[in-house]
Amino acid sequence: MTAIGRLSDRGNVRTVRRATRVRFGFARDPLRIALFLLTVVTISRVHQALGLGALHPALLLFAFAAGYAFITPGALVRESPLRYWPPRVMLALLVLACLSAAFGISLGGSATFILTDYVKVIIYAFLLIAVIRGTSDLAMFVLAYVVSSGVLVWMAVFIFRLQMTSEGMARLSNMYTYDANDLGCVLITGLPLTVLAFQTSRTRGKILSGAILAGVGLAVARSGSRGAFLGLAVVGLAILVMLKEVPAPRRVAFVGAVVVALLFAAPKGYWDQMATIFQPTQDYNWTERDGRKQIWERGMHYMWTHPLFGVGIANFGRAEGTISELAKNFQPGEAGIRWAAPHNSFIQAGAELGIPGLVLWSSLVFGGIAACIRLRKRLPGAWLHGDQEQRFLYLTSVYLPISFLGFAVTAFFVSFAYLDPIYILAAYVVGLHRSVYVKLRQAGAPPTGAQPARPGRGVGWRTARIHR
Repeated sequence: MTAIGRLSDRGNVRTVRRATRVRFGFARDPLRIALFLLTVVTISRVHQALGLGALHPALLLFAFAAGYAFITPGALVRESPLRYWPPRVMLALLVLACLSAAFGISLGGSATFILTDYVKVIIYAFLLIAVIRGTSDLAMFVLAYVVSSGVLVWMAVFIFRLQMTSEGMARLSNMYTYDANDLGCVLITGLPLTVLAFQTSRTRGKILSGAILAGVGLAVARSGSRGAFLGLAVVGLAILVMLKEVPAPRRVAFVGAVVVALLFAAPKGYWDQMATIFQPTQDYNWTERDGRKQIWERGMHYMWTHPLFGVGIANFGRAEGTISELAKNFQPGEAGIRWAAPHNSFIQAGAELGIPGLVLWSSLVFGGIAACIRLRKRLPGAWLHGDQEQRFLYLTSVYLPISFLGFAVTAFFVSFAYLDPIYILAAYVVGLHRSVYVKLRQAGAPPTGAQPARPGRGVGWRTARIHR
């Protein structure tokens, strides 16, 4: 294949695109199929809605994928994942989590969480990185997140029920392991990926992703989550303002589809609840001892008093009940102390893993944004109008940083520091850079023009040096 040069008019764009259209089908080997299904199960929790929780499908798929990768190393990419910065950060976070367990306030609580939950998240992310060989694999796993978003939309609309709150607002409740705010974080993260799928799919794919796109608006409205509303506003604004590569009418149409669905589905009391965003000091989260403001302040205190290793991974709630000022000043007869979650992924990382943990975890979020933007600036501009693979890679570099941005906003209100979405996005970044390099080699680009940058330069991610 050869890279397509600049095109002078839309007619030539369509002609060349038809002539160079490439069908890149998804892999059908057992490892990648298992990881695709594992992604869907992990993100959507669909097995709980289907009554399959007792079978532990996520654990079975994880065990199969890990075992298959071990006995069939030829199914993996040959290069070491530690050549790239994101896997190094993940490994450093795992090591830091183990140290936090040793120096935290509960060795048993942290060790149990690491062995039963966190180590599986890290291994799963490493497996994703190791199986993305090129564009088709990257597209396959991006689709897995989009499908997961579609499943969550289906459950939010047809399975989960609205319940009136004490504030007089109807919102989703009884949602298995997710609550309404968690749902918003997952869906807002997947929204830009859904737009990516819409732009790079054929007719059936456009119909499916378009329905999911509108469904995200429905689900966000039913969630009643102010964090999700803020995330939607930021992502929508980013699509409208930042995506100069996408024609303005399309940007407006993408955002408009979600907004119209949100307006249509907004339940009773929704807009009154959203209006409280502009009156934060009058909200219970500001005034109550178990509101977010008070919890965040206590979390910052844990980080400053345990700066190197924090109170230990998964020990935030235990700190609330044992070493907080509430616990120290507790008097018999007072209301009990709630072992609360941090309700903020950044504070969660800082309080439980110390300042190094906050820096490392934040680098996954903001480093991912910077890496994609940096890569896009070095991609040949003609790829936006090139063959199917070139367009997918170029548009992935456009939409993936907005997914990171949506996650950053919504994760500010939920405890997602050790859950899968951010690690999946980081794996996509590695897969994107690898896929670009492979595509350039296929196109006959000079080897010296596509060498990965050395770690530590710029934002520290291994980026392909691609000259226009």
